[in-house]
Amino acid sequence: MSSQTPPKGILSAMFGMRCPSCRKSFVFKNRSIFPFSQTTALKETCEECGQKLISEKNNGAGMNYALTMVIFLLNIIWFVPLYKYFDPHKELHWYDSADQSVWWYLGTSTFVVVVMQPWLMRMSRMVYLYLYVGFGASEN
Repeated sequence: MSSQTPPKGILSAMFGMRCPSCRKSFVFKNRSIFPFSQTTALKETCEECGQKLISEKNNGAGMNYALTMVIFLLNIIWFVPLYKYFDPHKELHWYDSADQSVWWYLGTSTFVVVVMQPWLMRMSRMVYLYLYVGFGASEN
């Protein structure tokens, strides 16, 4: 029996914000989302395996575009269930003043996105890392 613990699964490591190479070490400088200016600050390298975590040179426009698209897709995951919950008739009546489900949907969706934004920004960073850094990449 090996003395090392087996690596986590890819989803549990990604949601746990672990290194994509060894899936053990936490990749962000702060465990908390506070202060907001440091929410997405990554460590230079993984403490466990030495994998380089910051690959972009200057957080240029291409990187920001990619992360924006990932955040957009993660937001879609929140909007669809809320839409299904607040639409009792399975069709929205945009001009019906008696049916207030549209306003509840828009208000709740906005609230959820604002509250979840720091987490969504971190998840977009993790998706980017897991797409470009393979498991066991530091061993090569």
